[in-house]
Amino acid sequence: MALTPTADLIADAAAHETGIGAFNVIHLETAEALVAAAERSGLGVILQISQNCVAYHADATASADAPASDGLDPIALACLALARQSTAPVAVHLDHAEDAQLARHAIDLGFGSVMFDASRLEYAANVEATATIAAYAHENGVMVEAELGEIGGKDGAHAPGVRTDPDEARSFVAETGVDALAVAVGSSHAMTAREASLDLDLIARLHTALDVPLVLHGSSGVPDDVIVAAIRAGMTKINVSTHLNGFFTRAVREFLDENPTVVDSRKYVRAGRAALSAEAERMLRLFANAGAASAVASSEGAAL
Repeated sequence: MALTPTADLIADAAAHETGIGAFNVIHLETAEALVAAAERSGLGVILQISQNCVAYHADATASADAPASDGLDPIALACLALARQSTAPVAVHLDHAEDAQLARHAIDLGFGSVMFDASRLEYAANVEATATIAAYAHENGVMVEAELGEIGGKDGAHAPGVRTDPDEARSFVAETGVDALAVAVGSSHAMTAREASLDLDLIARLHTALDVPLVLHGSSGVPDDVIVAAIRAGMTKINVSTHLNGFFTRAVREFLDENPTVVDSRKYVRAGRAALSAEAERMLRLFANAGAASAVASSEGAAL
């Protein structure tokens, strides 16, 4: 199937009223694990590279005054290469880019979509900045996601209880021309316990109010059964990062505890990659089956 436009994967999930997994890449081994999960399941996956991930990779070589985009090329080109070689449909997406230059660079590299996050700005400034990126992306055939109603947890900056207003969301989409909207409905970034409660009624109202797909950020803190209910209420793109990172890290710790003399990092990183891949496959299947009446939450991934 090879590299696939993000818009195609999201449109297919929306048409079938199911969910599509959008999983964050931290390093090459993460990307390999996610692509392998897609291939085993026969389902599509969206590889997400966040601005934080770009900054991490830039730390290795860039000077202090280097632009944010300097760390993007190595990890981005690796993900694009994996996608092109895959037997499963794989899209590559830029996640939570607050830097307009970084968003433009991802578009120029051939990403299928970018998430431009100007949610920290006042509404009018958010609209202006997002519309500018959306126009550039659309000129290049790239899908744009934005955020309205800040998702909690990022740097402790967002107050609990923030929610996206359906009327404001409708206006925002019309004014910016974005193709998907991340909405605040009760989830929070970087949660390590799966105990978040979502406002399913609000999700349904947002789904009715908007003609673009809804995106759930902070899904790591949401139990399986609640994610399934959210998909049934109208969520389409389901973002997961911390939850999968937990599987990777625990597997590495376990391997090193059992093999304290090992110094070859490939051996313990392989264990982490395998554990993350297995859980990613399970989640891809969960999201894809969420629209079916028989879909049930698996207890296997019920807690971190």
